[in-house]
Amino acid sequence: MKVLMLNYEFPPVGGGAGPVTCELSRHLVRLSHQVDVVTMGYDNLPDFESRWGVNIYRTPALRCRPDVCHTHEMTTYLPGALPKVLQLSRQRKYDIIHCHFIFPSGPLAWLTGKITGIPYLITCHGSDIPGYNPDRFTFQHKLLMPPWQFLVRQTPQLVAPSESLRNLILSQAPHARITVIPNGISCNFSPAPAKQNSILLCSRLLPRKGFQYALQAIKQMNLDWPVHIIGDGPYLAELKRLAADISSPVTFWGWLDRADQRFKNLFETSSIFIFPSEAENFPTVLLEALSAGLAIITTTAGGCPEVVGPAALLVEPQNPQTLRRELEKLVASENLRKQLSQAAQDQARKFNWPYVTQKYINCYKKIIDGT
Repeated sequence: MKVLMLNYEFPPVGGGAGPVTCELSRHLVRLSHQVDVVTMGYDNLPDFESRWGVNIYRTPALRCRPDVCHTHEMTTYLPGALPKVLQLSRQRKYDIIHCHFIFPSGPLAWLTGKITGIPYLITCHGSDIPGYNPDRFTFQHKLLMPPWQFLVRQTPQLVAPSESLRNLILSQAPHARITVIPNGISCNFSPAPAKQNSILLCSRLLPRKGFQYALQAIKQMNLDWPVHIIGDGPYLAELKRLAADISSPVTFWGWLDRADQRFKNLFETSSIFIFPSEAENFPTVLLEALSAGLAIITTTAGGCPEVVGPAALLVEPQNPQTLRRELEKLVASENLRKQLSQAAQDQARKFNWPYVTQKYINCYKKIIDGT
């Protein structure tokens, strides 16, 4: 099968949807399928490279940072990528186009499908769904609602990684054809036999990620455990201001590529992972925390409970008091941390990429066959 992957973000650029696209492409190639990826160019990354047998094409676009892409930057993906996508489609005669995000990638998949006749599907990742993260895209979602509805009606198959996101889509578009396929995780972490007494947080630094509530909870505890924060974003300055009043040493590592050894070490050696987000689809970072055997505290928001299952302590979003009580339990009990660590590794095995890849292959076949 010949597959064209479209995503404006692809490692080492972007957030959780980039690694999802990357891992799915790699596992499709391992099963002898051919995969080309067309993504947004950035900085001095090469226009073309082949990695793991996946051909990666980067097309002209405007983007200032690897970790955050603003709306006006996203819009440059369509005109920059369209000529390359049409050229490749005519040369390679793909069996299917797999698009990630209704916006900004969806119009590219729809237009290419209309011109070439190649069927396509779209995997939604959260920010492309109205109502998912109103802190960033409320105006854009209102402005784009008519074309969003059009794309949802025209798309043969939408994929949502969680039931939570599927329900949100259906609340906006009851006519949508949606199937649920979870994101996968490659269990490439080796949890340290003896974890350090440290706390880890990792994400884009946005208000809705809730890191401010974790810092407020830690401040109330007068805790001396080191706190490590991986990520960058517009909320960094405010988080640093909050961290200045905390007795625990707080280290801001900035944005780290997942291939960076520091990223791997922090996940493997830390004891506790806090992810206090207010709105999530199927967060890759929670899959990584499960794989690394971390004792996890996360919220009941969106798809977080679907990801962690019984392998985490759950709290309501925006509630530093409840978060503090759960964190106190973990800090006080090494046995509880060990129990959650083992449960996390067991839960991670449910999202192995061979299983997820086969689900997508089955989906591709149904679309190609028109069933």
